[in-house]
Amino acid sequence: MARRFFGTDGVRGTANTYPMTAEMALRLGAAVGRYFAHGEHQQRVVIGKDTRRSGYMLENALTAGLTSVGANVLLLGPVPTPAVGMLTRSMRADLGVMISASHNPYQDNGIKFFGPDGYKLSDAAEEAIEALLEQAPQLAPSDGIGRASRIEGDRARYVEFAKTTIPRSQSLSGLKIVVDCANGAAYRTAPEVLWELGADVIPVGVSPNGFNINRGCGSTDTRAAAEAVVAHGADLGIALDGDADRVMILDERGQVCDGDQLMALIADLWSRQGRLEKGTLVATVMSNLGLERFLAARGLRLERTAVGDRYVVEAMRAGGYNLGGEQSGHVVMTDYATTGDGLIAALQFLSAMIDSGKPASALVRSFEPVPQLLENVRYAPGSAPLETAAVKAAIARAEARLDGAGRLLIRKSGTEPLVRVMGEAEDPALLHEIVTGIAAEIARAG
Repeated sequence: MARRFFGTDGVRGTANTYPMTAEMALRLGAAVGRYFAHGEHQQRVVIGKDTRRSGYMLENALTAGLTSVGANVLLLGPVPTPAVGMLTRSMRADLGVMISASHNPYQDNGIKFFGPDGYKLSDAAEEAIEALLEQAPQLAPSDGIGRASRIEGDRARYVEFAKTTIPRSQSLSGLKIVVDCANGAAYRTAPEVLWELGADVIPVGVSPNGFNINRGCGSTDTRAAAEAVVAHGADLGIALDGDADRVMILDERGQVCDGDQLMALIADLWSRQGRLEKGTLVATVMSNLGLERFLAARGLRLERTAVGDRYVVEAMRAGGYNLGGEQSGHVVMTDYATTGDGLIAALQFLSAMIDSGKPASALVRSFEPVPQLLENVRYAPGSAPLETAAVKAAIARAEARLDGAGRLLIRKSGTEPLVRVMGEAEDPALLHEIVTGIAAEIARAG
């Protein structure tokens, strides 16, 4: 069954515009509450959110839907997405909910669900919940309506957990670290963790107002973090996104280490320590060919998946692997977390940096990437630019010109009305001509 509402990372859209409305959130709450209901047990649901203004509206509507079918709701307030996964398991909840549109601007919002094991729901579970949306909710009797309460201390629990992910013998004392929290969910937790580990912390993007999340800051715009690193003479910069499940690392000169480079560093380190399960890293089709070559040269394997950290995690669980992620900065380490965790990934980089005694600049580039170009083309909702004859012909011509000397990947975003055109080729001029040509054809068709 084709999913109408769920994309690659929950339900997402423009806030207060269908389907990201209070009415839909209420219906979703009732449907997912019914899906997880079992017997006379009164469910426990934890709900976290980022700092978007629309989060209040969606939080209240979800709570109404869940309590109407008898679930008890525990409201966490603004916390990172990985904290919701952790707390769902830690608090033995039946369901976890995160209200966030991740790296998107404030106008957007989203709702993603975690099962009792702390992992995001499968496609099959989301399809079943969508089917329940078409049915009338099974409302609880008056004496069975659930309760809602805000809980304290959830942030402290996550802070303590994050600190355990590097050896107790390691301290960040003497390190000056810029942390850009994107005016998002980690605006308090990330600086606290780094400070408690001994770092001199320079916070950026820690003044959320409901509208400035991801605006000119964070992992999708690292300029503010880079400027702060250079201005303060910092040893390292950490740029998180709005819900803190992805990260970009910046060295002391402001150079960016993306998810591919970070995964290469951790995979190599864990392999030498005997910690990398089955000698395999899981990444998506977007990861650079240079990463694959780097791993192969060390006798390690790259397993590729569809785009989306949930597909990475599914492959990791199916294969028994413990490291995976995306070029965009999701790094999933199932030894520690059930989803991408930008802060914990950054702590792994810091741990490697301390062990090596080298500056960040010596660690941010593990391999030479094959030239790669990505163009995002926005299209009108409801249109199908990839189905037009002109676009299909442009793609066929491009593939013929590459003739095995490169790679082309064209896909619709699962979270926005965008077509992503990505190419790789050793010849940068050819790469630019091919990618921009296809992007232009899609723009004309969309």
